[in-house]
Amino acid sequence: MQGLIVFFGVVCAFVFLFLLSGLRIVNEYERGVVFRLGRLMGARGPGLFYVIPIIERMVKMDLRVVALDVPKQEVITRDNVTVRVNAVCYFRVFDPNNAVVQVQHYWIATSQMAQTTLRSVLGECDLDHLLSERETINQRLQQIIDEATDPWGVKVTAVEVKDVELPPEMQRAIARQAEAERERRAKVIAAEGEFQASQRLADAARIVGAAPPALQLRFLQTLAEIATENNSTTIFPVPIDLFEAFLKRGAGETPPAPPAE
Repeated sequence: MQGLIVFFGVVCAFVFLFLLSGLRIVNEYERGVVFRLGRLMGARGPGLFYVIPIIERMVKMDLRVVALDVPKQEVITRDNVTVRVNAVCYFRVFDPNNAVVQVQHYWIATSQMAQTTLRSVLGECDLDHLLSERETINQRLQQIIDEATDPWGVKVTAVEVKDVELPPEMQRAIARQAEAERERRAKVIAAEGEFQASQRLADAARIVGAAPPALQLRFLQTLAEIATENNSTTIFPVPIDLFEAFLKRGAGETPPAPPAE
């Protein structure tokens, strides 16, 4: 009789533990995809729920955004330049049912899709476009990968090209091109400055020509500037008008008499 009681207690404990094993806890950022005898029953969670042991099976799916590092890919651009490019792809699972049923290992599938799309899209671009239009290329990559992964229940939120590694000879060529461009800009700026200065000098010449006293004032101002310097001897021209009366008197001409009062 005592052995029967022990056996019954062991059986009850086993049944209790067996039923207790069906309890599942799913976090807020997770969903549990439940299959009953192989048939999809849908996603459950978050929180605590029960899965019938042996009859039902649950697969946990993480809904958080994943930052996938796309390895470096060797790409030949449209202008036949070989570059090595890597990128980062941000994606998340928005439909856990399709992520389990429609694709095996959605993480690996998304990574492979990102690598092949990166090579395909960058192979259609010139090197200058690849270096200058990075934002446009990122948007195109995101759109193509997202369209491919949408049936899997995976949403690609962003794709960013991180690094473009150029061959050494191409780096030197780009450096020479940048230097030539800077020299061209410097010459253009210098020529523009000379042109503006010549315009200002021409305007000043017209103003002085229209007002002769202005030239004399400028002459006196120049004399004042020269006088401030520590020079022992300064030679400057004197206007001939100052000696005109003396030259006429020396020639025997009588200067005009002052008017009578």
